Amino acid sequence: MPDKRVALDRALDGIRDGCTLGVGGMTLYRRPMRLVLELIRREPRDLTLLAFTAGLECDLLVGTGCIARTRTCYFGLEAFGLAPMFTALATAGNLQVVEETEGTLAAGLRASLAGVGFMPVRGIRGTDFMKARPDLKTVACPYTGEELLAVPAIRPDVALIHAVQCDPEGNAVLVGNLGVDLELAALADLTIVSAEEVVPTEKLPERGVNLIGLAVDRVVEAPHGAWPTSCYPKYPFDGEALLRYGKACRDQEFFELVKEWQTSGRS
Repeated sequence: MPDKRVALDRALDGIRDGCTLGVGGMTLYRRPMRLVLELIRREPRDLTLLAFTAGLECDLLVGTGCIARTRTCYFGLEAFGLAPMFTALATAGNLQVVEETEGTLAAGLRASLAGVGFMPVRGIRGTDFMKARPDLKTVACPYTGEELLAVPAIRPDVALIHAVQCDPEGNAVLVGNLGVDLELAALADLTIVSAEEVVPTEKLPERGVNLIGLAVDRVVEAPHGAWPTSCYPKYPFDGEALLRYGKACRDQEFFELVKEWQTSGRS
């Protein structure tokens, strides 16, 4: 396997306007903050955000105008409240929100993994979700005649994932709360993994590798690369930084804080 390590300022080469960006991590855990802050420097536009749960890093992308539409079942900062930039832009009608549930996201990714155009499901039938997603179709099971909902396949063009540990070949240790990171990495045309530390393969924990290097294209060593979100067992989330983020958004200092975090050595 080749050595896939690249410098941070080259890791995001090739991400084009209009692509679908898959973001790994879960709520306030193991989010690819360092990669996102670097991506914002490049000012991509018209991106579709695909995330199982969208958190702080996704709010930065929305607030800086990179995202045109979102596909996620949750967008927020957990105990720290709503995601302020997403809430403001979505409420104003300046952001397209494609309504998703955990089930539709899972079914759409599963369809792509299977190489088919849709995945049939039962659970959403008879709910008002169909009013929010008129693009969804119904199909009849060819064996039983049962009417099922067809969830179209979804996939990212690019996946950004943060790992606790990684080797130069891209084998990565994620340590729990995987979300849909493995699916995003498997489906993306370009998978970029940042890691707290890059170590020789023999130093990876035995049976601890979650993401296989075959699915990874680029590796970036980024200590504290998830800050101010957490990266267990390395560090917890930084509550003071998260509170400061909310205040900066309320005080119209969002862009100043983004620039500060971009130039800070920590994240």
